[in-house]
Amino acid sequence: MNKTDKKNEKQENCRAVFMPGRTFFITSLLYLVLGCFSFFFSSVFLFWFITGIALIPVIIIDLLLLFLLGDRFKVERKIPSSLAQGETAHVKLFIRRTRLFLPGAVRLYDLYPGSMSASVFPVKLKIKAQEIQVFEYTVIPNERGPWYFTGTEFLLGSLLHFWRLRVTHDNISRGRTYPNFKQMARGVDLKGNPENAEVKNIRKRGQGLEFESLRDYQEGDSIRSIDWRATSRNRTLDGRLKLIVRNYQEEQDQQILFIIDSGYRLPDNQFDSALEAMLLLSYVALKHGDSVAAASFGARDLWIPPRKGMKAYNGLMNELYDLHSAPVPSSPFSAIEKALSHLNRRSFIVIISNFREEDGESLSWILPRINQRHLLLMVSFRESEAEKLAFAGNNADNKKSNIKTDEEILETAAAYSYLANRRRLYRKWEHSGLLILETTAQQISPALINKYLDVKKSGKL
Repeated sequence: MNKTDKKNEKQENCRAVFMPGRTFFITSLLYLVLGCFSFFFSSVFLFWFITGIALIPVIIIDLLLLFLLGDRFKVERKIPSSLAQGETAHVKLFIRRTRLFLPGAVRLYDLYPGSMSASVFPVKLKIKAQEIQVFEYTVIPNERGPWYFTGTEFLLGSLLHFWRLRVTHDNISRGRTYPNFKQMARGVDLKGNPENAEVKNIRKRGQGLEFESLRDYQEGDSIRSIDWRATSRNRTLDGRLKLIVRNYQEEQDQQILFIIDSGYRLPDNQFDSALEAMLLLSYVALKHGDSVAAASFGARDLWIPPRKGMKAYNGLMNELYDLHSAPVPSSPFSAIEKALSHLNRRSFIVIISNFREEDGESLSWILPRINQRHLLLMVSFRESEAEKLAFAGNNADNKKSNIKTDEEILETAAAYSYLANRRRLYRKWEHSGLLILETTAQQISPALINKYLDVKKSGKL
């Protein structure tokens, strides 16, 4: 077994339910038809009556044999507790017979969660006595979040197939499905390798320097760099003070805060793309030595404090793997204000939402606080439906017919007006010193990472 496999499966109680089998239904139907004939033909009545008398003990004996044989299996499941969304996962069932004789037919069903897909059940079993049979199959996790196997089910058939016994073993398995990092990074068109990308050594804004060491004063050093406390403790042999200066180096790391909207502004497909882009950029930023913090607002208020090192990425995944959007109100600028209270140093704030014209006034009162200490990147998704309406007349199919109804003209005008006001708002924010990124769900990952690398190289932080 792999070390990653956790023994969270426990052999617990079994539940058994008796059900009529296929032979029971076929025999009952034939007996009913024979009874109809016996109603019209007296010669058939005697045969129908004797057949019924003979079938009753056969059916009862077949039921008793199945009851005596009963459940004769022990089963255990092995599956990794951490899975990747969309990646095939292998499940192993270890099945052992506990008694010598078996019912006539045995079928296996593993009760996998609804968030996964598998198409191998039911499976016919033939297990020799006192041997452990390993049955392996694959599942595909389709959704992020926790998952739960409710048990394993055996469907046992009687010798004459008049009855079936459904036995459910409560061997439970739990785990988590995380976003697929390989799938997130696949096909991302980046400017060079984001893990090894070189960032120019440019003086950063803000303090920009951090203490490295103490050294002797040299000609040309600034007087402001003299450490007078250290100097007072160092004297030459003739009793004169020996000047000591503080040696500084440029700050090598920055702090990045991601804020993601989990409210009504981002539907499921856009939210999943935004979360994947955020996790992928977090990986790149941590590789560059930056510290990463994350927050969400809307359906779930979440705050993850800044952390450095690649171990922090596992913490981010554990906190964000089950985050989903919901049709609830959300306020991006209340989230920014709340996040500012947690930040104690200059940060690169990346907020992902869908900004519209009505957000213009909400930002005006918080903008001075942002520009004073931080750099804000506002990521918004393009309105594809509005663009289709606004530019529908430019399509080749529509050029053949220039006649439009009044309703279509109004829709086109409204779409143009909406997009124009939105672009006007974005230009206003850019003139105020903010960074704006408008992209699609398919392109958000490369666009966001390339924007981050440009900011790192430009020295805006």
